[in-house]
Amino acid sequence: MANQQLAFVFPGQGSQKVGMLAGIAEQFPVVIDTFAEASDALGYDMWAMVQGGPQEDLNLTERTQPILLTASVALWRVWLEKNGVKPVLLAGHSLGEFSALVCAGAMDFRDAVRLVRARGQFMQTAVPVGEGAMAAVLGVEDQQIIDICREVSALSPAAGGGVVEAVNFNSPGQVVIAGKVAPVNLAIEKLKAVGCKRAMPLPVSAPFHTSLMRPAGDKLKEAMAALKFNAPQIPVVHNVSAKPEADPEKIKAILFEQIFSPVQWTACVQYMVSQGIATTVECGPGKVLSGLNKRIEKSLNCLGIDDNDGLNQALSALA
Repeated sequence: MANQQLAFVFPGQGSQKVGMLAGIAEQFPVVIDTFAEASDALGYDMWAMVQGGPQEDLNLTERTQPILLTASVALWRVWLEKNGVKPVLLAGHSLGEFSALVCAGAMDFRDAVRLVRARGQFMQTAVPVGEGAMAAVLGVEDQQIIDICREVSALSPAAGGGVVEAVNFNSPGQVVIAGKVAPVNLAIEKLKAVGCKRAMPLPVSAPFHTSLMRPAGDKLKEAMAALKFNAPQIPVVHNVSAKPEADPEKIKAILFEQIFSPVQWTACVQYMVSQGIATTVECGPGKVLSGLNKRIEKSLNCLGIDDNDGLNQALSALA
């Protein structure tokens, strides 16, 4: 039975860590089985990598993306196995949108694992390593960040200008900017001058969700053309539009656009709340989205199911 006030949310890159899901895998063989299915699709032992590391291997974008998708699908399968109540909405942050679409029945799991590995490769090669940067900016209004990024982008590269864009609207007062290294650094300087509390460089290997990712989008579009998508059985709120889409071909178009467009996470959560959502369950490792969701809407009850305690608490809270 569905809980009319429940949404599941799926994390993106940055939530991966060595040893994740070890405890829950001891209780639920479906976790290992899900990783075995993904390993078979990709040709290497993902579970061994997740448990043994090193962390640097997990952090390679083409590895991170299938690993996190598989972890989320594994936890979703655990939830179904325990007869947990079905959510009425799903949403994922960046890569997590693919996890949401698999769990909604819109994409085949093996297809998705191969597709997100390719997506990681496309994103990595769109901008050579070392040329791009991302930084989280805290304590500045969204519009001010957008304006400063535009101002820096309009400067000549000789003056430190070039591509820098606001790419993740994660919560009020937390926005990620990305682009070429020099413009990102100049934008940080200008943001600090207008009262930015903190600007933290992110340990990523490419400027995700910027216009620089357009070539990656073109390759992803080509890769998706051969895949069958279905209408989602549970609506998925998309990063680009902050609303659901039922048409499989339109979903492909949204995923193409998502790769070089900002992640509108604040708007996604606000949409879910407007639809009566009172509880979110983070279906993946870590608690990144739970923290963001709580900042966006204080009244939300935010749960996580990446370990046995969290799973049991969520099951009893939603029984």
